[in-house]
Parts: sequence; C-alpha cells; structure tokens
Amino acid sequence: MTPRRVPVSRRDRPAKPPLSRDGVVATALRVMREEGLERVTMRRLAAELDTGPASLYVYVRNTAELHGALLDELLTDLELPADDASAAWREQLIDLMTAYTRLLFAYPSLARSVLTLRPCGPHYLRLIDSILGLLHGAGIPTRQAAWGVDLLLQHATATAAEQGSRKEAVEAQGEEEELVSVVAEATSDDYPHIVRARGELFSGTGLERMRWAFRQIVNGLTANEVNGLTANE
Repeated sequence: MTPRRVPVSRRDRPAKPPLSRDGVVATALRVMREEGLERVTMRRLAAELDTGPASLYVYVRNTAELHGALLDELLTDLELPADDASAAWREQLIDLMTAYTRLLFAYPSLARSVLTLRPCGPHYLRLIDSILGLLHGAGIPTRQAAWGVDLLLQHATATAAEQGSRKEAVEAQGEEEELVSVVAEATSDDYPHIVRARGELFSGTGLERMRWAFRQIVNGLTANEVNGLTANE
C-alpha cells in the first residue's frame, strides 16, 4: 500500500517580498545593466519579481515612466558641482554636461528613449537645478538660462544616443572608414570646401569634440542676444 503523501503547509514556504516601486526599478536597472534595455519588459520584470505584469502598473504607469525612473537611478552616481558663484563656472558646466553624456554612453537605448521623454525624477531635477545655478551665478538672464538647459541636455542626450548606437552597430566601423576614404578622394572641382577642410573633418578625439561642442553652446548663452532674447530678459 502506497503511503499517504503528507501535505505541505503553505506557511512553510518563504513569503514573497512585497512589491514596491523601488524594487521594480532596481530589478529593471539590474536587467538593463546585464542584458540591455531591450530586455527590460513588463513581462520580464514580472517573472523576475514572481508576480503578474498587471501588478507592476500599480508602481509604474508605462514603459516611458520606467525609462525615466531608470535614468534617475543612474543619475545618483553623477557628481554635481557645488552651488557657488565660482569663476570656473564655465568649466564646471562643461565637466557636468560631459559627465552626463558619458554616463549615457553605456546605455544608448536608454539615451534614445530619453530623447522623447520628459524625465521628472528628483535626481534629474537636481541636475537641471545645478545647470541653472551655474548659469545664474555667471549672470546669464533667467530666460536664456532656462532655454539653455533644454539645449544642453538635448545635445548631451542626442550625442550619447548617436555615439553609443554606433558603437553597438557591427557595420559602424566600415561606414566610418568608407566616409574617410570618400572625403580623402574628393576633388576640389566637385567639393572645394570639403577639400579645404578635410584635414580637420575627422581631427580631435571624441572627448575633445564633445567638450568643444558644449563650450560653443555655453559661449552662445553668454552672448547679449540669443534666439531673439535680449540680455535683460
């Protein structure tokens, strides 16, 4: 006679940890770091957290909000400048924007997503506040500074999305080499301006060009008139 199976009480099973927004975001961040943003789906997160996908929408309304939360978590590692009126504000701002861009280099898919998002997490707001503080300390009018924040962040995010994506693309190196070759073979009859500038078209390191671009934006913000805004606006 087969012995009767002894039932196992549910109380003996380890309880599942309670769901929370922090837990969902932390799990999403781990999956993104290990496997990429493309693997961060509600179904995957639900499996990781031993729950159903519908349960997650209590904590994050949609994928866009989740991506914004991921960006905010990454920004916890971004060192912000001291809030002062330092004479080195320009270099501090360029350092900050360069650090933000390089932080996103590791996550080009997230950078592409952020281009169409309006992140509103506390760390992102502190980043905006720091940029505004540096511009304010330099005497840049409030409206120019406010519009400048959008321009600086847009350029940083777009740069990270482009450069990061190219690093992931298998054919990127070949495309770059082909462009260099075509420019080198250009004739002055067909492309006189390319021929004149081709010695500089691919000069400089990526970091040098990045900092140069931010410097040009910042220099523009210090001008007396930017996009039709006079200095007293």
